[in-house]
Amino acid sequence: MTQAEAGLPALDAQGVSKRFGAVVALRDAALTVRRGEVVALMGANGAGKSTFVKILTGALRRDGGDVRIRGQDTHLASPAGARAAGLIPVYQEPSLIRDLDVADNLRLGRTPADPFLHWVRELGIPDLRLDDRAGDLPLATLRVLDLARALAAEPDVLMLDEMTAALPTDLVERVLRVVRGQADGGRAVIYISHRFAEIAQICDRATVLRDGATVGDLPIEPGVEDRVVELMLGAALTPAAARDGGPRAMTGEPRLHVRGLSSGARLADVSFDLHRGEVLGVVALEGQGQDELFEVLAGQRRASGGTIEIEGRPQRFRHPADAIAAGLSFVPGDRADALLMVRSVRENIALPILAPLRRWGAIPMRTEGARVASAIERLQIDTRAQGEVRRLSGGNQQKVTIGRWVAGEVRTLLLFDPTRGIDVRTKRQIYGLVRDLADQGASILYYTSELPEIPQACDRVVVIFNGRVVEILDVAEATEERLMRAAYGLTSPEGRRAVAGAGRA
Repeated sequence: MTQAEAGLPALDAQGVSKRFGAVVALRDAALTVRRGEVVALMGANGAGKSTFVKILTGALRRDGGDVRIRGQDTHLASPAGARAAGLIPVYQEPSLIRDLDVADNLRLGRTPADPFLHWVRELGIPDLRLDDRAGDLPLATLRVLDLARALAAEPDVLMLDEMTAALPTDLVERVLRVVRGQADGGRAVIYISHRFAEIAQICDRATVLRDGATVGDLPIEPGVEDRVVELMLGAALTPAAARDGGPRAMTGEPRLHVRGLSSGARLADVSFDLHRGEVLGVVALEGQGQDELFEVLAGQRRASGGTIEIEGRPQRFRHPADAIAAGLSFVPGDRADALLMVRSVRENIALPILAPLRRWGAIPMRTEGARVASAIERLQIDTRAQGEVRRLSGGNQQKVTIGRWVAGEVRTLLLFDPTRGIDVRTKRQIYGLVRDLADQGASILYYTSELPEIPQACDRVVVIFNGRVVEILDVAEATEERLMRAAYGLTSPEGRRAVAGAGRA
């Protein structure tokens, strides 16, 4: 690098535009990042952040504007060209090929194994094996492996799109420390996140997009959050609505009764009750058995022990269809696992409506259309790009995964990190929807990797550690400190008594 290049921005993009047919994704996007700094790229879902990153890294071609790398005009025609120029992205969804093992994925990306394994250990995954099949690894682990691959390539500019959205608190802290260390070592980092606490911790500036255009560039300083939200949404964000009357009182027989549930090596002994009209939160650090719990309840994994009762009737699921027939509807943490990406919004939402059909005949189009339209309106899904779900923003894709169950009659809804990687406005819409469904009698099991969500949406919370429920709390008692202590296995006497009571019931 010459002395002249050292004084130039690592990346400077101005006036970037992009259209997808009639949909304008970007119209005047700008971003500048210098060596030694972390710049937050912020905006509501649909503002154009992911499209902007894909243009900057060669995955999409821009329609207009200028992109300069170290002062040189650049037209990146492919991700390989971007990598050669020193721009390495970690996209919002895992990029490893799931049918291959880790070693084969590294060979495909020409990633050296030794530095990759160094960063894997640094990021908190010490027991990874290169012969592990990618599809067998949890979502959080896949995200960390994507970051380790990027770091092993020694990027000049590192682009992270919602890197921590699927991670538990312990892994988040490691990632933030490593990312800040990259900037302190002279690299440039573009950091996309909806978590203000993380941005305040590691970022130097925030560039804000709204409706495809850059509307502000602000230094990170105390009180900047309100100004950023105002720029993102075009108006000040109203405070989150308080829970009317506090958590619901649980009476009568539970709708879902789980005792001693176990599966594989991680889910060891889980017991809890979920009542009609209740939102029961689940808190756990990565790898404590929460994935297996939801997969067993959704019929995707066989239980090796314990019992499941729904409205007093014992259940044994051999297939997801068995769980759905019993009234359990599952929204997974990875929306790519739930959606038909090249099909329309209507087709995706209508799937559960059509699934029960047992014979050939006319599809009830009028009923289907009314239910789909109702779900779209209820969740305020942006359908401008409804021809293919993959063209929707991440937040709108997540609304579609929830909307397919809202379109029918919801009895018991299993939500696994439903607000992962979506903006603050969409999060609050989902909190409101969850509470509305509970008010109408639905039972909801709600895992979240973000502890501040618990008082927003839940009535009670169970904490899982080492495959077991270690604490059960009313939401009024569920402070972040208490939840974190329990998540590390440091439980309170009151919580232990509640767990013991649930185990005996």
